[in-house]
Amino acid sequence: MLKDLLDEKKCFKLVCGAGNEDAEEVEKLVTIYSLAGCNFFDLCAKPEIVDAAKRGLIRAGITQDRYLCVSVGIDGDPHITKAVIDQESCVRCGKCISICPHDAIIELDKYKVKKKRCIGCSQCAINCPKHAIQMVSQLQDYNEVLPKLIEKGIDCIEFHAISTDEKDVMEKWTQINGLFEGMLCISLDRSELGDKRLKERVEKMLSIRKPFTTIIQADGIAMSGNDDQYGTTLQAIATAQLFQNANMSAYIMMSGGTNKKSMELASLCDVHPHCLAVGSFARKIVKEYLLSDDLFNNSRKMAEAVEIAKSLVNIIVKD
Repeated sequence: MLKDLLDEKKCFKLVCGAGNEDAEEVEKLVTIYSLAGCNFFDLCAKPEIVDAAKRGLIRAGITQDRYLCVSVGIDGDPHITKAVIDQESCVRCGKCISICPHDAIIELDKYKVKKKRCIGCSQCAINCPKHAIQMVSQLQDYNEVLPKLIEKGIDCIEFHAISTDEKDVMEKWTQINGLFEGMLCISLDRSELGDKRLKERVEKMLSIRKPFTTIIQADGIAMSGNDDQYGTTLQAIATAQLFQNANMSAYIMMSGGTNKKSMELASLCDVHPHCLAVGSFARKIVKEYLLSDDLFNNSRKMAEAVEIAKSLVNIIVKD
């Protein structure tokens, strides 16, 4: 069970991307990382993406001891935003295309965002010299979306509660609790709230849950793990330390800027999370294979991709 993996601190979560609606890529990611030993997968909250993940597990031939989580967000949460280009302001300089880590912007007669690939990282908007790109929230009706996903068979729902609106956070959290009886995850970082308010929010959210039926995803800097440096993962460890020191009745998962250095640095700081979640870095190191049209029919390429993925997964899940 997922709870057992968390208790044993043997849980590695691959973050396919809360905004990643590319079913083909998700199927490849889940196949590669399941074969590499990954046991927990975070997905966009769409039925076709859950189906793609399940196809990946079947391709890997490993459907036992593999767990699926879907992520939902709230207004203001970067994970559920998509880039929108103002064509009148755009000068087609190419900066957004070159900087996008997910190849979500293409050049046709004009620059266009492939929404299914945009994960909301905001790099294009931050670096646009003409401020021609905005990030727009893609809000969902939980009552409409979640029952369909629960019926398909999921093991966890992750709620991205990165917002200053306490009332909205608690209303959405209560709504999710009323829809799903399984493991829930709260994803937060320190970008909007100070440490005191952050702890108070989580304590309030946990007050309506049974002990250790909730994961606190301690985000450093969301969608920032594009390199393997200690500094990139530092904020994730600091956030995890905040919750560890608070002694809450919940599991702690490190995410946001995580990489191969995360567990080493966490140990040096006496931080011991129950789970490590890796997204941007995990996708980057196998990107070459995700772009391959013949991955599923080329055993050499698949084996190479799995070995690369293992070098990351084995930080938590030993052979």
